[in-house]
Amino acid sequence: MSEAHLVPEIREIRAQIDKMHRGGQLKKAIELCQSALKADPTNPDLHIRLGDLYIEWHLDIHQPKQYVDEAITQYQRALEANLDNPVIHYKVGVALYHKGDLDKAFNQFKLCIECDDRMSEAYFMLARTLTKKANYSEALPYLEKAIHYGGLKTSRAHYLMYLLLNNKIEKSFVIKIKALSHLLLFMLALIFDKEAKREFFTKLSYIQFLPIFIKGYYLEKTRNVYRAIELYSQAIEETPRFLPLYILLGDVYRSIGKISDAINEYRMALWLDSTSITAYKSLCSIYEEQSDYDSAIEMYRKLIHLNPNDAVFYSNLANLLYLKGKFDEAISAYQTAVTLNPNKRWTSVIAQTLGYIFQESKENVDAAISSYQNATLLNPEDIDTYISLGSAFYDKGDYNNALIVYRTALEIDPNNARIHCNLGYLLWGKGLIDESIKEYELAIKLDPSYDIAYNNLGVIYLDDLGYVQKAIEVFQQAIDYNPNYALAHYNMGRAMAIKGNNIEAARLYQLAFDLNSYTNELDNNEIKARIDNLFD
Repeated sequence: MSEAHLVPEIREIRAQIDKMHRGGQLKKAIELCQSALKADPTNPDLHIRLGDLYIEWHLDIHQPKQYVDEAITQYQRALEANLDNPVIHYKVGVALYHKGDLDKAFNQFKLCIECDDRMSEAYFMLARTLTKKANYSEALPYLEKAIHYGGLKTSRAHYLMYLLLNNKIEKSFVIKIKALSHLLLFMLALIFDKEAKREFFTKLSYIQFLPIFIKGYYLEKTRNVYRAIELYSQAIEETPRFLPLYILLGDVYRSIGKISDAINEYRMALWLDSTSITAYKSLCSIYEEQSDYDSAIEMYRKLIHLNPNDAVFYSNLANLLYLKGKFDEAISAYQTAVTLNPNKRWTSVIAQTLGYIFQESKENVDAAISSYQNATLLNPEDIDTYISLGSAFYDKGDYNNALIVYRTALEIDPNNARIHCNLGYLLWGKGLIDESIKEYELAIKLDPSYDIAYNNLGVIYLDDLGYVQKAIEVFQQAIDYNPNYALAHYNMGRAMAIKGNNIEAARLYQLAFDLNSYTNELDNNEIKARIDNLFD
C-alpha cells in the first residue's frame, strides 16, 4: 500500500476512534487504535491517542485492571519521534503521577518546563506532586507560575493554592483573605478549565457511593458486621477500582479480628494507589497491634518516603526502632521529628523521650541532660520534664544542679508529691537526713498512697537512724499500697532479720525474689545471698 493511500485511511480511522470514544465505546476505540498502529507503527499522534485512551481506561473505577504502564509505553514511543515535545513529557508525567511514581513524574514535569517555560499545566502538576509529598512551601512558587501563565485555565491551580493557604498552621488575616480570593477564582475559572471540569465532575460522581457509606456505617454501628462486609464486597465487584471501599472493608475485617483479611484489603488499596497515606497508616497500625514491628517499620519508612515532612511518622518509627533495640536509628528518627514539628508541646514530649533513651539505653547522661533542657524550654510548665532532668543531674553526680531543677519545679507545682519524693532522695544522697525526712513526709501527706515515699523513708529509719520498728511500719504501708513492690518486701525482710525474726525475713526475701522476676527492681543474686546468710 502506497503512502498516498495510507494517510487518508489513517485519518479516517482516527475519526472513527474519536467517534467511538465520544460514544463511550472505550475498549473498541483502543482496539481500533491498535489496528491503526499496525498499519502506521511510527505515527506519534496515534501513540499519543492510544496512551490517552489507556489513561482514561485506567482511571475508570468500573474496570478491574491497570493500564497506566501501557499508557506510559505509548507516550514513550511518541517521544522517540520528538524528544523536545513538552506535551508528551507532560503526558508521561501525568501517567507516572497516577502510577504513584512521584519522583519520576516530577522529573518529567521539569523537562516540560525546560522545553516550554510558560507551560502552566506543568507548573501546576509540579505543585500537585510536591503537595502529595507534603512539601507545601516548595509547591507555592510553582503554583504562582501556573496561575501567572495559565490565563483563564487556572481553576485547579487556584483551588490548590486555596487549600495550601487555608491549611497553614498560623494564618494571618491577610492570608485568610488571600485564601478566600483563590477559592472565588477557582469557581469563576472553572467554566474555562477543561481539566478542572473533568476532575470536578468525576469527584461529583462519587456521590453515588454515599448511600453505601451511610448504610455500611449503620450496619457497623448496629453490629451487623457481616452484612456490612457483604455490602462493601458487592460494591467492590461493581466498582473494583474505587479505593475507599477497600479501606472500609479492611476496617470492618479488622474490627472482628480477621487480621489477614484486613491486611489483604489494605494492600489491595495500595495496589490501586501506591501513594495512599490512609492504607499505609492502617497497615502501620495493624502491624503494631500484632507486634509485627519489622513490617510496621517497613510501612513507616514508605510513609516517610511519601511524606518526608511529617514529624509524627518519624516519631512513631522511632518508637518502633527503640522497641527493636535499634537505639542509634531511634535517636536519629526522634531528632528529625523534633526538627520538623512546629508544635512546641508535642516536640517537648519527643525531646523528653529522646532524653530517656540517652539516659537509660545509651548511658549518655550529658546528651540526656541536653534533651531534657530542650524539652523544658519548649514547654516550661511540664513537671515530668523537670523530674527527668533532675534525675539525669543526679545520675551524673551533679547534685547542686539537680537541687536547682527540683526547686524550680516546686515553684511551678508546690504540691507535687513526686517532686518532693525525688527531692527527699537527693537530700538523702547529700547526707541531709532531717531535710530528706521532711520531704518524704510531705510527699506522703500530699499523696497518702505513695508507696515509693514510704519505702524510701523506711530505708532512712532503718539504715541511717536505726529505728527498726518505725522502719517496719512504713515498709508495711508501702506493701499495703503496692503488694507487688519487690523492693519494699526486701527492705522489710532486712528489718526483720535485724530484729532476729529469720523465718519471717526468709519469707519476705522469697516473696521479693518471686516478685522481682516480674518487676526487675533488684539483683536476684543479692536476694539469694541474704536468704543464705540467714541460716549460716
